[in-house]
Amino acid sequence: MKSILVHVDASARSAERVKLALALARDHGAELTTYYGVLPAMLATPWAVASSLDPANGRLFDEDDRRHRDRARELVVRMAGSAEVRWTGFDDEDGNGLAGHFARKALTADLLVLGQQDPDDREAGAVPTDLVPALIVDSGKPTLVVPDSGRYDARADAVLLAWKATREAARAAAAALPWLTRARAIHIAVGEGAGRAADFAALEHWLRLHGAAGSIERHSLPDIDIGEALLSLAADVDAGLLAMGCYGHSRSREWILGGATRTVLRAMTVPTLMVH
Repeated sequence: MKSILVHVDASARSAERVKLALALARDHGAELTTYYGVLPAMLATPWAVASSLDPANGRLFDEDDRRHRDRARELVVRMAGSAEVRWTGFDDEDGNGLAGHFARKALTADLLVLGQQDPDDREAGAVPTDLVPALIVDSGKPTLVVPDSGRYDARADAVLLAWKATREAARAAAAALPWLTRARAIHIAVGEGAGRAADFAALEHWLRLHGAAGSIERHSLPDIDIGEALLSLAADVDAGLLAMGCYGHSRSREWILGGATRTVLRAMTVPTLMVH
């Protein structure tokens, strides 16, 4: 992990994402880049374009955008201290919109750090409500989603890995190796009837080959309400990280996500590493 890209906006909650990303960058000797991902007011509100024809209104929109951007930069500078952090952000020169521009930047990052969407946060600015699922699906990159409340450490003594014999789960396991190899306890969650004993043994052997020295325990989950069961198990085992495959696709710009993915994104209580 040598390149980390973290989303920032004008909200105070950005501080927790930046703090976590900084700790990860220090742990792994990685370069950290912040991405200011907020839509300009002119693009965010349908009536803004017409209103902006009045020069006074246009200046108000520009001032609002500048205030949000300056607050985000001040937060990054304050959190970074003496650490070197790069700054980039949204421009619509390629016409792909914020999510498309961000996803393109993410293609050369090893890890994305995003925040759980909080619809009640009025300080963030105009962040698209579908930004997190759009980036997970479009970039294909490992994405660490940080809950919208709480404080978290970069390292996790206990890691919960959601497992079944699919490429998404396998990619999530590979992406989680920096945490799995340092964890004192690894908990593997499998659905009832979702995997053979041989599959679990092969996974355990693979983890040991990569240097995972912690205890490994298997947990069976019901085949219904898997997202809720995962979050409940994460709390029971005091997991510092949940790693899971993200199942979903886009259809005419609508993000169609699997039930467990939707549940975890909506109700997460622990940082969650997702890979599509």
